[in-house]
Amino acid sequence: MRKSIVTVLAAGVALSLAACSGAGTPATTPAAEPTTAATAGAGDTAAPAAGSLTIWVDETRIDNFQTIGEDFVTASGVALDVVQKPTADIKTDFVAQAPTGEGPDLIVGAHDWTGELVSNGLISPIELGDKGKLADNAIAAFQYDGALYGVPYAVENIALVRNNKIVQDTPDTFDALIEQAKGAGAEFPAIIQVGDAGDAYHMYPIQTSFGAPVFKSNADGSYTNELGMEGAEGEAFATYLKKLADEKVASVSMGGDQAKQAFLDGKSPYMITGPWNTAAFTEAGMDISVLAVPSAGGQPSAPFLGVQGVYLSSKSENGILANQFLDYMATTEAQQKLFDLGGRVPADTSVADGITDELLAGFAEAGKDGQPMPSIPEMGAVWSHWGNTEVSIINGQAADPVAAWKTMAENIKAGF
Repeated sequence: MRKSIVTVLAAGVALSLAACSGAGTPATTPAAEPTTAATAGAGDTAAPAAGSLTIWVDETRIDNFQTIGEDFVTASGVALDVVQKPTADIKTDFVAQAPTGEGPDLIVGAHDWTGELVSNGLISPIELGDKGKLADNAIAAFQYDGALYGVPYAVENIALVRNNKIVQDTPDTFDALIEQAKGAGAEFPAIIQVGDAGDAYHMYPIQTSFGAPVFKSNADGSYTNELGMEGAEGEAFATYLKKLADEKVASVSMGGDQAKQAFLDGKSPYMITGPWNTAAFTEAGMDISVLAVPSAGGQPSAPFLGVQGVYLSSKSENGILANQFLDYMATTEAQQKLFDLGGRVPADTSVADGITDELLAGFAEAGKDGQPMPSIPEMGAVWSHWGNTEVSIINGQAADPVAAWKTMAENIKAGF
């Protein structure tokens, strides 16, 4: 179901900006001037808008962006037509409709859409007048080929969740954590979901602590297509992965549901998971803390980041107005408002530092060293080889973890 909500226009707004194309030329038709009872009382005529923009959002954020639109029109005179699209359809519909001119000016979505949308010529680079206090890794998530393609506003990542009934402090290294849990009599020293297809996402904080990111990065934080997880660092992680299997930390029988239930049942003091599971833990009466994953390889543990933000359609005829909204999205005011409304860890570091919810603050802290999920096309060649190799090491099918890792790297590169 498609639901369109036009934001409330502030009374008395009469700025002189006209709707403009992405190239800076006037649009062929004037922008619509929506009105509501808030701007047109009995016998009154509503003040004209400076222009209007259409933004697509999913059903989980429709109310939040409606409120943001009301604030934005008050500040700028530019109205925001907020259109709801189902989560499963929003990107697909954008790819199909934007080239025909039927799409929106702006779309809210995940940063890992960037590669596909750039490749299809559907989004435009943006120039922020001021990046404000947006975290560097959140900005890097929307960098592609040296250009910025989106304004981040929310970040999500996994972390270490601790059952405080079993242990009350956590060592600085993963090896020490394993020994601590053994001493506490836990069935599993720690729980990391794997499943029969592998789960490189949940294992990634351990891997990055060996200095083995999936791809190497440019100076601006964007990814190159050069593998970062081959060589001595990746091979050291492969060897450690076998140790995790031997220590009952990594098992293919521990899929997502099994991992969640084992932690709920008190079978381990630790689980590496995301905020999507913590509500179930607290509802079950568990006393938990959220922490950064201790290093296993000597370097900081860096989970993957999923970053949400706003893209500018390359087909928009309202480029100047759209950039006004993108500049507004980068402000601490807008970032604070979206956090207050949606409760997602904000991309703005000053807002993130002010989080009072201890669990959410724990995830924010654990994500400070996080690495954006790569959106480059080469990532498509990575997942299956990566997961299958980890399974072969964990299962003992790979007699030599290092040899298996080397083969994995060659197979991945052959798919580029």
